Amino acid sequence: MTKNLLLPLAATAALVHSFTINNNHNNNVARGNAPIVSPSAIFSTTEESTTATQQQQQQTDESNISYVVARGDGSSGGGGVPMKKKKKASTESTSIAMNESNNNNDNNNDEEDDGLVRPKVGAPMPNGRPSWFHVPAPSQDVASRYQEVKESLSDLSLHTVCEEAQCPNIGECWNGGTGTIMLLGDTCTRGCMFCAVKTDQKPPEPDPFEPFKTADAVAKWGVDYIVLTSVDRDDIADGGAGHFATTVELMKHKKPELLVECLVSDFRGDEASVETLAKSGLDVYAHNVETVERLQKFVRDSRAGYWQSINTLKHAKKVKPDLYTKTSLMLGLGESDEEVIQTMKDLRSVDVDVVTFGQYLRPTENHLSVVEYVKPE
Repeated sequence: MTKNLLLPLAATAALVHSFTINNNHNNNVARGNAPIVSPSAIFSTTEESTTATQQQQQQTDESNISYVVARGDGSSGGGGVPMKKKKKASTESTSIAMNESNNNNDNNNDEEDDGLVRPKVGAPMPNGRPSWFHVPAPSQDVASRYQEVKESLSDLSLHTVCEEAQCPNIGECWNGGTGTIMLLGDTCTRGCMFCAVKTDQKPPEPDPFEPFKTADAVAKWGVDYIVLTSVDRDDIADGGAGHFATTVELMKHKKPELLVECLVSDFRGDEASVETLAKSGLDVYAHNVETVERLQKFVRDSRAGYWQSINTLKHAKKVKPDLYTKTSLMLGLGESDEEVIQTMKDLRSVDVDVVTFGQYLRPTENHLSVVEYVKPE
């Protein structure tokens, strides 16, 4: 399995001390007219300077400590909402419980489930962010692939997720010659609680010429590996699979050596759509399970599902066994280590080749709060 922790960009600041030199004093020394200073004055001045420096350092230390305490390091706060489960009823009392269920308050049958938690909109967030939240800044070196990729975009009509979503990993990806293109518009037919993409049940119709435009542009772009992704399009009969397949075929025709990954929806579980894309000539078929099975209904749209997602990956591998399949999970939503391991076992059972992990970050206050920041260790 490949483990890839995607971390957000953290701004760093350095405290710079500047010292002003007295020009008149320097001129006097240069002309041999340096002022005469008594030894006692020198020692007095030195002691005062040392004391002032110590006081300054103490104030700086106190200020830094106060800042860290006030800001937090992400290790406290958050915690999510306790999960609830129904009390187990004995076999003899099952029928009685079912008959009386309409007269009982659901909360009376709930109990906390062994410390398991779930995310919730409006729940407390962790205090601050960890100090290890950082990625390398985009390189401005002339030899960097980042600069080459960035400059080539200026003449192309491409919409990259990298720039539009202000992705913190843009430097790492572009420097490695990888870009991500969005197809099928910017409006999703689903409303997952972790995603800030705008939604609508009737988005604008896709541009029928988009596959041709994208293939032409990518062929001129300075990348070796391209990722095609899109919003969910439940309003289209095949979910957009044909649109993706045409784009892949045209790109491979224009630039055969280009490696293509498609990060797509579950196509509502439609195997015909999965097969259309799997046989289009792409190199990596990617679909994100997003989270562990228990948290699916709290995190994803109701039309998505844990096994529906896994089965699309299974079918892609079935129709094209040499195709790489890939998925991703968000961490920090209340999942347990055991649940993550079980998810990896479920994915391995359908021969998924690559699994990546990324820390969930709340896009707005109207989305799920972060339960915890998961340490890279």
